[in-house]
Amino acid sequence: MRKVVVFVVAALMLSGCGEPKLDGSSEDAMKSSVQKVSESLSADKRAQFESDLKLILLSGLDFKAVLKGEKSTSDTTKALLADLNGKTAEQVAAAATSIRIERERREREQALLEIEELQKKEAASVASKQQLSAFTVPKSRFYLQEEKYSYRPKPVIEITVKNGTQSAVSRAYFRGTVASPGRSIPWIVENFNYEISGGLEPGEQQTWSLLPNQFGPWGKVDPPQDAVFTVEVVRLDGPDKKALFDSEGFSESSKSRLELLKKQYPKL
Repeated sequence: MRKVVVFVVAALMLSGCGEPKLDGSSEDAMKSSVQKVSESLSADKRAQFESDLKLILLSGLDFKAVLKGEKSTSDTTKALLADLNGKTAEQVAAAATSIRIERERREREQALLEIEELQKKEAASVASKQQLSAFTVPKSRFYLQEEKYSYRPKPVIEITVKNGTQSAVSRAYFRGTVASPGRSIPWIVENFNYEISGGLEPGEQQTWSLLPNQFGPWGKVDPPQDAVFTVEVVRLDGPDKKALFDSEGFSESSKSRLELLKKQYPKL
């Protein structure tokens, strides 16, 4: 296959004259006929002919089949020569147009399937956020605690939570934000989670004092006194340790991808 592509592309760069039809009886005949057809065209049509022919050649190669040995390169070359045999530049253009239309159809079909899948994830995320709102964080505090025998303070997260859902919760996942009033960029936005010993039954409330890694993101932040610590619940696991509600299944990148696809492929 590479050989036929190379000699056809090379022929496109040559000059000559003759009957403007492709001859697929042999590789040499094809090379010569490509030269003649190309030379019979105006400069702009010649460029289009080259583009169309390259598209047909590349579209005719089944890379997976070649790699698996299901079809030899020689068989592929013969099939391509037979397909191109007797075609004029206009017929080559028509064949290339058909390939482009089919490719666009497949791309659109795939894009619409992806849009549908992303929309399902978005809807599930919205539903999860509504359920997660029942698991509240009435109090939250973040501070750095000095230690006598340590050169750096210890980060501490203190939160009070109340389970207002209808299910027991075995682990809770949060997104913590430390920000100062009037500043557009927070000092830190970082996720953390806590496995609840004995779980948290519906209606129960607990206060936890969590100790993040001193050498992680929480240990590196040093916010000013006016900074405020807020906590968002992003996921809850049930008694079976599987997700009850998860709002992170639809990320910002997924949202951007969905918006882009909807602009490119609006539904008819």
